[in-house]
Amino acid sequence: MSKRAPGRLSALAAACFAVMSLPVAGFAQEPGLTDKTIKIGMFAPLSGPNMAYGFDVANAARMYYDKINKEGGINGRKIEVVLEDDRCNANDLVAAVKKLVERDQVFLLNGGSCSAAVVAAKDYVVRSKIPLIMLNASGDGALYPPTDYIFGAFSISQYAVGGAIVDFAAKTLGAKKIAYINHDDAYGVWNLEGSKADAEAHKVDLQVESISPTITDVTAPFFKLRAVNPDALAIVTYARPAALLIKKAYELGFNKPIILSVAGTANLSQLAENVGSKDALKNFYVQDVLADLPGGPKIKWVYDMYKEAYPDLAAKPDHPQAYMPYGIPSAMSIVNALKDAGPQPTREKVLEALKKQHFDSGVMAGPVVFGPQERAANKSTIFIKFDGTNQVLQPGVYTSRWQFKG
Repeated sequence: MSKRAPGRLSALAAACFAVMSLPVAGFAQEPGLTDKTIKIGMFAPLSGPNMAYGFDVANAARMYYDKINKEGGINGRKIEVVLEDDRCNANDLVAAVKKLVERDQVFLLNGGSCSAAVVAAKDYVVRSKIPLIMLNASGDGALYPPTDYIFGAFSISQYAVGGAIVDFAAKTLGAKKIAYINHDDAYGVWNLEGSKADAEAHKVDLQVESISPTITDVTAPFFKLRAVNPDALAIVTYARPAALLIKKAYELGFNKPIILSVAGTANLSQLAENVGSKDALKNFYVQDVLADLPGGPKIKWVYDMYKEAYPDLAAKPDHPQAYMPYGIPSAMSIVNALKDAGPQPTREKVLEALKKQHFDSGVMAGPVVFGPQERAANKSTIFIKFDGTNQVLQPGVYTSRWQFKG
């Protein structure tokens, strides 16, 4: 057997090491990325009492990704979705995020339909330095102060909910004094801060009463607000307290305009049933964040896409669910950022692209706008007059003036 010289052996070993160190086709430079796929981790409430907030929202995002894949993908890569059920629960959501990041090795996250739950994942996401683009949660607690990794509020920032209501009440209803009822939690604090900014701009007197989200008797807080003789009543609460307040207003003969925030109901027919009388809705307006009435001409394409993507589901009662279109803008944002990141995307490139985004989704009332200190995509709403049966779109788009001043 021949013997190789020591020098030749060392040179051969060095050459082999160099070859092994070279990148090869399909080698993932970052987790979740190959030369043919981009793996996105999604999470939403797919079961349980809060599934209406996320089940069809996740379906909408997935059908948009499917559309992109059918068109050839992004720079030759197809989007691969891994979906987890977070049940609108903070513990389940954090567990789902950790699984997607650590076990499934996704490139980025697109999830979160419930604000309190998604905020619980903030610390882990920032430590992991993985992009989180929320599905449809407002999630202001994770958006402000801004970080480099979390973007959301494609439906609307919670700060902007109350502000847009004040904008509408002042401009359209001519209200100078607004009785404003909100929750005594973080959600209530956020929307009230935005409301104060718009009340100051419009020189509106805001009379505030804060209640527990679990309140069962709204008589006392309603009497306090009625006593100030307001021009309008703004209800910025969740669905159950909202129905109780509207019913109480009717029982006590309150006939001034009532304005309900977008979080106050997911189903107007159910609201009318819960209130118990259509007469309670004679002077009633509800806030929405879409560009049109559900199924209206401006957003009909979303509902048509849903029927084509999920024909069996679309044939069932109450599908698509009310929040379904909300899943489109966040998916659009991710696709746009991936395209802008170029043929060799990295998480950092995607994050930089997100910070510069400004586009019209064609779905929501306002454009998606991010910036160096802005992580909430949308601050605009529309308003619908609802009489218990008919929905009439009110003219105009109403936007909060609130800005982060950190």
